[in-house]
Amino acid sequence: MLEWIKLSIEWMALGVELAAGLVIGVAVVETIVKVAPLAFRRVELRSEKMAARLALGRWLAVALELTLAADILRTAIAPTWDDIGKLAAIAVLRTALNYFLEREISREKAD
Repeated sequence: MLEWIKLSIEWMALGVELAAGLVIGVAVVETIVKVAPLAFRRVELRSEKMAARLALGRWLAVALELTLAADILRTAIAPTWDDIGKLAAIAVLRTALNYFLEREISREKAD
């Protein structure tokens, strides 16, 4: 029974990582579609470029949260102290990235 639970959690973590990859892929395609036409304009609209950048930033923040969730799921399966330490380091890095990303998004919204 315990092995089945561990395997299920591992599959869930893989599914969450796949979802994060899908979010990133969709976000990049969406950004390219929004920004590509701007390259052919004589007058560049900063607001359109910034809107695309902010949308990409929001999607990347979601992807960071998903990857952190996958790491938490993996660590929930009989963690060692080494696993917990790695998760803590990953969580700090991803949280810092997310914090600065959200801060930049908020600053750009305010402008």
